[in-house]
Amino acid sequence: MVLSVRPLIFRRLFTSSTLAYTECRDLLFSEAKPHPLELAQKTHLVYHVDMPEVNSQLKQLVKAGDLNAARTMFDKMPHRDEISWTNMISGYVNASDSCEALVLFSNMWVQPGVRMDHFVLSLALKACALNMNLYYGELLHGYSVKSSFVNSVFVGSALVDMYTKVGKIEQGCRVFDEMPVRNVVSWTAVITGLVQAGYAKEGLVYFSEMQRSKVEYDSYSFAIALKACADFGALNYGREIHAKTMKKGFNESSFVANTLATMYSKCGKLVYGMRLFEKMRTQDVVSWTTIITTLVQMGQEEHAIEAFMKMKESDVSPNEYTFAAIISGVANLAITECGEQLHAHVLRIGLVDSLSVANSIITMYSKCGQLTSASMVFHGMTRRDIVSWSTIIAAYSQGGYGEEAFEYLSWMRREGPKPNEFAFASVLSVCGSLAILEQGKQLHAHVLSIGLEHTAMIQSALINLYSKCGSIKDASKIFDVAENEDIVSWTAMINGYAEHGCSQKAIDLFVKIHTGGLKPDSVTFIGVLTACSHAGLVDLGFHYFNLMINEYQINPSKEHYGCMIDLLCRAGRLNDAERMIKSMPFQRDDVVWSSLLRACRIHGDVDRGIRAAEEILKLDPNCAGTHITLANIYASKGRLSESANVRKIMKSKGVIKEPGWSWIKVRNLLSAFVAGDRSHPQGEDIYCMLDLLASRTEIAIQEVGSLLNDVED
Repeated sequence: MVLSVRPLIFRRLFTSSTLAYTECRDLLFSEAKPHPLELAQKTHLVYHVDMPEVNSQLKQLVKAGDLNAARTMFDKMPHRDEISWTNMISGYVNASDSCEALVLFSNMWVQPGVRMDHFVLSLALKACALNMNLYYGELLHGYSVKSSFVNSVFVGSALVDMYTKVGKIEQGCRVFDEMPVRNVVSWTAVITGLVQAGYAKEGLVYFSEMQRSKVEYDSYSFAIALKACADFGALNYGREIHAKTMKKGFNESSFVANTLATMYSKCGKLVYGMRLFEKMRTQDVVSWTTIITTLVQMGQEEHAIEAFMKMKESDVSPNEYTFAAIISGVANLAITECGEQLHAHVLRIGLVDSLSVANSIITMYSKCGQLTSASMVFHGMTRRDIVSWSTIIAAYSQGGYGEEAFEYLSWMRREGPKPNEFAFASVLSVCGSLAILEQGKQLHAHVLSIGLEHTAMIQSALINLYSKCGSIKDASKIFDVAENEDIVSWTAMINGYAEHGCSQKAIDLFVKIHTGGLKPDSVTFIGVLTACSHAGLVDLGFHYFNLMINEYQINPSKEHYGCMIDLLCRAGRLNDAERMIKSMPFQRDDVVWSSLLRACRIHGDVDRGIRAAEEILKLDPNCAGTHITLANIYASKGRLSESANVRKIMKSKGVIKEPGWSWIKVRNLLSAFVAGDRSHPQGEDIYCMLDLLASRTEIAIQEVGSLLNDVED
């Protein structure tokens, strides 16, 4: 049956080789036909070669990681059997050289007398998973079905792994569900695929089924289940798994212990996580890196830096992943000096060429506002991956440099890897931030043409774009037809409604989140709290604030407190707002005090306004807006001498209010206008038109006045 299938598949594989492997090398090798005498000599040598011994030597070289020596030996072998090919392909797969593995597999395919088996087929599928080559993987899937190799637990597990790694989660689950025999590798493959794709809840469902199927666990299945608990916030289930690992003795495994510490930390039990880490028998580089990475992900950057310093004091040397994690933590804190020191250190020890480290450095400089340094690092990279390009584009996008972001995107399309949803989402975000709708629409058309419009990141970016550009109806249309709905898209739509004053729609949408099986995150709560603030729904705002803390175990950030303070200020509850500012578990900044100061001006609360202004001026003594608002508060209460005194102090300090400005784009020409500025090239024509409009307004007022007089007469 196998022989009848292979010629057809052979033709399909080699027909598609140019498309599938242009990035690696041609699959076909033109070899000269051997002379009959030479062929006879080779045939004679076959009978004198001890194949088990040769294959054993080849296997030893592969196991030792000496692939060059193994390949030299393999190429010189006068005869190669299935074991020879399998050993060599296995070596390349284990070395993550998927291209060479697939080239060898394709050459093996056409060798006369060499038969396919489920072991080598599973290796080829692993190579497809590494190379993200769905097309070749689907061809091998078809062959495995026709040859019945699909019933092998090795091939089935490799198919599950391949489909989940290329993003075909549903197809991977279908293959798994149809497997006649499953082992721990099969179960772990499907659970890992689901969890890494963001389906933590579904991964835990499969883990529960694995328990009922009486399959013996290993450390990897426990670890991936604990990761699912960490991602889903399933603390109680994580505790149950912890108990099982203790019974099985896996809790002492470094791999499981690291995941346990991460699970407790991500589920809000940071003390438990740190305690587990401290009790580890061996605190190796993986353990330290895991705890540092977890602390950074939990927003505990200060603790991450402390852990990094302790690691440096121990005998464990940080690796590239450790440096990437700690640089990311420094980036979140925007500590330029510390980031520069880490940059100098990785330069000295030779780790700056690591992609993960270099990408983190670019992010660090961009978050510290050092875009020139970020660009220099990017241009100095010897290798750039999709993350490198997406990071530099995001850096300029988030910095508000739309033109530069578009230039990098164009450069990426010309010379870099094919732009993915991250790159396009970044540029769509800058279009939204700068309210340049026309360019946003062009990008929208482009992502439609390349088929990325259904990805969750693009959908949320499009919703954000149209919302910020004032087209809330277009944003709503995109959200309504979204196929891959996730919490990011829901959050973007809730924030869009909130920013447009559609508070009730935002709140209604938030209530519907549970119907879609989604879980709101910290950003989602910012949206619904903003909606409550704009609608003046104080009680409902506090309900969601408490819900976030108690039910979802989300620690309020400065932004959440800012929303609540703004809510209280808008409702005129200034005493409660001031009390909340003072009780915040964060260093109070000028943003929350400014909210209170503006509310004091509106409600005429002079004494509280003075206290708020004093707090702002402690943080920023030359804040022009604070001086002017305080002067206006005094003036509104008739305390003109005090108002004049504030302005006098402002003048003596040399504090000048920065003039407001606006811009407009007409026929691809951007024009900026600053208050009181007449330097625009067409300024004379513009002001003539303004004078004409003003005169017409005055005439219209006079005409209305005369009409009213006629009516009175």
